[in-house]
Amino acid sequence: MKERTKLLIIVSVFLGCYYIPWDHPTIRQSGLEAFMMLQEYAREHVLTCLIPAFFIAGAVAVFVSQASVLKYFGAQAKKILAYSVASVSGTILAVCSCTVLPLFAGIYTRGAGIGPATAFLYSGPAINVLAITLTAKILGWKLGLARAIGAVLFAIVTGLLMAFIFRKDDAERTAGQMYFPDDEGKERTLLQDTLYILTMVLILIFAAFAKPAQGSAGLWPAIFAAKWYITGALLIFLGLMLKFWFVQEERVNWVESTWGFMKQIFPLLGAGVLLAGFTLGRPGHPALIPEHYIQTLVGGNSLWANLFASMSGALMYFATLTEVPILQGLIGSGMGKGPALALLLAGPALSLPNMLVISGVMGVKKTAVFSGIIIILSTIAGMCYGWIVG
Repeated sequence: MKERTKLLIIVSVFLGCYYIPWDHPTIRQSGLEAFMMLQEYAREHVLTCLIPAFFIAGAVAVFVSQASVLKYFGAQAKKILAYSVASVSGTILAVCSCTVLPLFAGIYTRGAGIGPATAFLYSGPAINVLAITLTAKILGWKLGLARAIGAVLFAIVTGLLMAFIFRKDDAERTAGQMYFPDDEGKERTLLQDTLYILTMVLILIFAAFAKPAQGSAGLWPAIFAAKWYITGALLIFLGLMLKFWFVQEERVNWVESTWGFMKQIFPLLGAGVLLAGFTLGRPGHPALIPEHYIQTLVGGNSLWANLFASMSGALMYFATLTEVPILQGLIGSGMGKGPALALLLAGPALSLPNMLVISGVMGVKKTAVFSGIIIILSTIAGMCYGWIVG
């Protein structure tokens, strides 16, 4: 971090401490909401979502060869293969916009093209089978179907637009990387490496498996009831793989790589959660910006209502599946169907913490363009859906 940036941060913190009227009831409530949101995030998402994701990112950075990443996600990879894999990844990883960040950082820093990498970044939290199913069940099959179709299309369109806009930067960043050979002397087979990564992905999925809606029947409640037994068995299997398939140096490199991602992401993530909680608060808890203002602004199907819903969704943090009950309450308060879809398409994939972190990975300019594309596409999709369903 540059010294000028450090000085700016110090001055900003000082001015905030000096001038913000902390004794005002609204400011006090907002400050409480900021730390309540941080506590909620720490209790519900860090151990079960983020920590497994960090270890997966560390493993990708250390054990997945650059040639393999470039084969499927590189700037010169076949577009059909790259975007097909990236755009449907969310059907496997039921993660939130913050949990997908370490995974995105892992493949991007390993040499993935900006297009496939951002398609993956969007699809991870947006194309969530559980969330889409819950949307269709609670908010109606039309909104659930529109969300599923929109999410897949958005992942591909966003990736293609990012690849086109930053094609020169991508070419320079990946110059000379296409001919890097796989690690020599590697004793593990492709199947062993695949099982190793797959086991950690399954640990992430089952550890973060959300509680089904009350009264649900069938497979999901059974999986939820057995989630910790399954996670424990997977952890034992992972331990055995690490003991018999990896040498000490490889295990140390894996932990060091994981720690590197944590140092890069955790501080920005924490700051973003605090800021989101201070300005917007948790659902049902007022903060600096009252909830009824948002509900008033997103009624009907105007351009402004859809744009405001997209921007609000992009700034707010939604844990996996929480967007559905939030939208249920907003729709019940008069939110239009178009703005509801706009928020569903922008909200799970973006958040203020998410933006802060990815700016540290791929830069402020690319982050601004990525966020802008999603907000614009969500606004257009919301208006079209509003017109169709009337």
